[in-house]
Amino acid sequence: MTSGVPLGDGEIRRYLGEVADAMNPEGPQHTILVAGGAVLAWHGLRDTTEDVDSLHRLDEELQAAVRVVASQHGLAPAWVNDSSAGFFPQTLRESDCDVILNLPRLLVLGSPLRQVFIMKMFAARDRDQDDLVAMWPRLGLTPEEVVAEYWEAYPAAPEDEFLIDWIRGIADRAG
Repeated sequence: MTSGVPLGDGEIRRYLGEVADAMNPEGPQHTILVAGGAVLAWHGLRDTTEDVDSLHRLDEELQAAVRVVASQHGLAPAWVNDSSAGFFPQTLRESDCDVILNLPRLLVLGSPLRQVFIMKMFAARDRDQDDLVAMWPRLGLTPEEVVAEYWEAYPAAPEDEFLIDWIRGIADRAG
């Protein structure tokens, strides 16, 4: 689900801070492990995104705080969502993530670009093509290395004899 409202790096950080403020000050720290367009916005590889995808499931308290902030800023109720949680790559380690926000009630981690690239490969949607091209120069890997990391991250993915050619095409488009 998307908000329809473009969210840049500054808005994402500010609104996530407001999510933390909307929760009761007492209680455990929640973790949002961000993937997708929000990570690209943080790295300056995309101007905006319409939602924040978490690889961690959001409990009811966190969802309620997200809805409060959504109502205050005209965002979709699930502008922060966990619909990507089912695509968690086996190779992603939280210790490799960037700390975006570390507040008493909310820790926001950004997935490494390599992992976001692998997840977007797995999704293989037309809309991901430009993101893959934008990320490619920052990976520092060969197409063969990326494909090997893909199979390690998603060992049960269906066999794809054209995957290496597709990634070579992404690398060619990236220059």
